[in-house]
Amino acid sequence: MKLYSTNNKNNISTFKEAVLKGIADDGGLFMPVELPKLPPSFFHDISKLTFKEISFIVANNLLKDDLPVEVISKIIDSTITFDAPLVKLNEQISTLELFHGPTLAFKDFGARFMSAVMSYLTKDEDKEIIILVATSGDTGSAVANGFLNVKGIKVVLLYPSGRVSKIQEQQLTTLDQNITALEVDGTFDDCQRLVKQAFADASLKKHAILSSANSINIARLIPQSFYYFNAYGRTENKKLPFYVSVPSGNFGDLTGGLFAYKMGLPVSKFIAAVNANDVFPKYLETSVYEAKSSVRTLSNAMDVGNPSNFARIIDLYNQSYQEIKNEIYSASFSDIDTIGAIKEVFSKYNYIIDPHGAVGYLALKKFLAEKNQKECNGVLLETAHPSKFADIVEKVLNKKIEIPDALQTCLVKRKKSIKISKEYEYLKNFVLSI
Repeated sequence: MKLYSTNNKNNISTFKEAVLKGIADDGGLFMPVELPKLPPSFFHDISKLTFKEISFIVANNLLKDDLPVEVISKIIDSTITFDAPLVKLNEQISTLELFHGPTLAFKDFGARFMSAVMSYLTKDEDKEIIILVATSGDTGSAVANGFLNVKGIKVVLLYPSGRVSKIQEQQLTTLDQNITALEVDGTFDDCQRLVKQAFADASLKKHAILSSANSINIARLIPQSFYYFNAYGRTENKKLPFYVSVPSGNFGDLTGGLFAYKMGLPVSKFIAAVNANDVFPKYLETSVYEAKSSVRTLSNAMDVGNPSNFARIIDLYNQSYQEIKNEIYSASFSDIDTIGAIKEVFSKYNYIIDPHGAVGYLALKKFLAEKNQKECNGVLLETAHPSKFADIVEKVLNKKIEIPDALQTCLVKRKKSIKISKEYEYLKNFVLSI
């Protein structure tokens, strides 16, 4: 796979270079020069394939020129070890449950895959690798779990103080070993800005190999395409329109779906579901993209005012606003709307949904109503287990949420974080000290 920078299409890199750098030297994000189409036979037989088989075929389609086939197979075998089941709510709408991994969030797929890929690519490196991760919630815990005790790699997590759930914070700050959590006095956007500044800092690059495990890293996006294919494979009537609603913050998950679409997945419409951080739906309304400070909401992992992957989306469509508008629908919902959706989904379907999935449900429901679509395969991505937001969901439903053992374990551990200012010098000094 050859990749170019969104800031300069003539700046071409190898897959290994892109994974290890995270961001191109010119500050752009890496994009595949080509997303090769999968053969018709794959889609004809997809219902017969397991999730792991689907994942291998897609990964091999993309990476066969970069990794030996036996390595790709081994990576898939060791990382796609949990399912992404499709659960029907009604005849139109199903949820794709992406929370069956070790940290109970969709980011387990990307983090585990990237960890295995990076471990292989760096096996002959003699310089230490430091992975910098800005997280608004689930990314940090998934990356920390995926890279825990990986030799030669240190992980530094930056998260906004007071802006992640208690359970998310416990998952971020209780692992130790090669994982350090930095509690930033600011927003997620501040954390993301700090990471980008670090990548542009030549003195840090001399100190260590810097890489990222955010959705800015191409190795995170590749496995996030796998479960879109799996969702389609699990649908019953493939002649019906296939709509996918994606709770969206930094837009990495949506970009993974768009990669799948460009490889041939027959998605009729993507739905970017957002909370009060509504820069994308406003872009679709006006054709003007205007970043803004993030707003704090109940769906905290989506509290992003300047989503990084917007650069990839417009590049994927050759800067064509009309093409993006034709293929992506977007809608914004308030916390009051989110609370109402959690109640509605439980009341109507006896299904407990987390605040992010609730936003996805609302956007899908609104789209289908506007389109007056009666028969379809409407899929919403349920990105995290509701117990990760028990403080919200229990209050809304007046019902105790059972906390899985994986979360119970971290809740009794002692939090260990280092508080830092949102000024860049504090992050730089810390990185230079490790």
